[in-house]
Amino acid sequence: MRNVHFSRCGSCRLSIIAEERVLLVHILEECVSFIILLGSLFTIPGGIVIRPGARGTPMMNSILLFIGAFLASFVGTTGASMILIRPVLRANRTRKGVSHIFIFFIFLVSNISGLVTPLGEPPLFFGFLRGVPFIWTIKLLPFWIFTVFTLLVIFYFFDSYMFKREGKSSSSFLEAVDELPQKKVGIKGKINFLFLLMVVGSLFLPQILREIIMLAAVALSIYFTSVVLREENSFTHHPIVEVAILFAGIFVTMVPAMSILQVNGGKLGIAEPWQFFRATGILSSFLDNAPTYMIFFSAAQSVAQTRWILQGLVVGVPELYLKAICAGAVVRGANTYIGNGPNFMAKAICKGNDVNMPSFFGYMIWSLAILVPVFILITFIFF
Repeated sequence: MRNVHFSRCGSCRLSIIAEERVLLVHILEECVSFIILLGSLFTIPGGIVIRPGARGTPMMNSILLFIGAFLASFVGTTGASMILIRPVLRANRTRKGVSHIFIFFIFLVSNISGLVTPLGEPPLFFGFLRGVPFIWTIKLLPFWIFTVFTLLVIFYFFDSYMFKREGKSSSSFLEAVDELPQKKVGIKGKINFLFLLMVVGSLFLPQILREIIMLAAVALSIYFTSVVLREENSFTHHPIVEVAILFAGIFVTMVPAMSILQVNGGKLGIAEPWQFFRATGILSSFLDNAPTYMIFFSAAQSVAQTRWILQGLVVGVPELYLKAICAGAVVRGANTYIGNGPNFMAKAICKGNDVNMPSFFGYMIWSLAILVPVFILITFIFF
């Protein structure tokens, strides 16, 4: 009898090991797909030079942030961040103490704005890969409207205060700003928008073919874009290389967590939408929001099975749970520099342009003061 017992235990262990290996291979495939997508949306916009032709006033900065927030739904938060970060830097080159502008840029353009389509954020892209209908994310539009416009209002008044303060602290500042020539908006490297469309269109293709199209778009962008334009953007591959290494490590190490949650997700005590929003948000702040989404996606499927929820499911996840997981992963990835790939890239580009960005914990003070109250309001309004 003991031999039979040990034989069964051994079979269970082998089965678990086999399942973990299959999961590891699946995660690695998604990781490669994710890094290629991220790299494409980083490299191609590096060949687009936008000269705003206007000064960085509070109104102009608010307009640029809104454009970025709108654009992110179609070219991703990485693409929108890489397209808009340099024009915002150029518009504010004569101002002092502009770090708050780029903190809000990370809040809005690099994170929250990607909530409406699977093209916007890696977590939603992974949901799409796992069977969530492409147009389902339109249901997240109320979250986008509330969060984007709330933060834009906060930004406008805060930037207005800083703009006036700069003028008072330096008598020559406003005169120098007024003397800047007014020019029309200039855009160079427009062909790269075509290559961005190639990347976006490839998301509807099968795996492998999708990645081949993305890599081809990158190669075409490098070939057809003048080196001078990338030099004007101070473009380098260092940020994406660092992010790729960091994300690869995160993806591999999360396999045990996903294995546990797939089996025991219903035993975590997370059973309400607001709990999924909070838990996903907290973890996405430090683990990165893409793997966090997948972890709680698995947990929500387990909860649905444990509680015998059979109606209103989206790929086995109750719809309200999925809304909470999507919102938590996307909007709360703005809490730290490592919450989303574009955060770190935007910070690196700002640093390369002599913008004094806060430290990791300094940035968190801003997010705690500004974002957390907004997230509390989201919890009460939507969950």
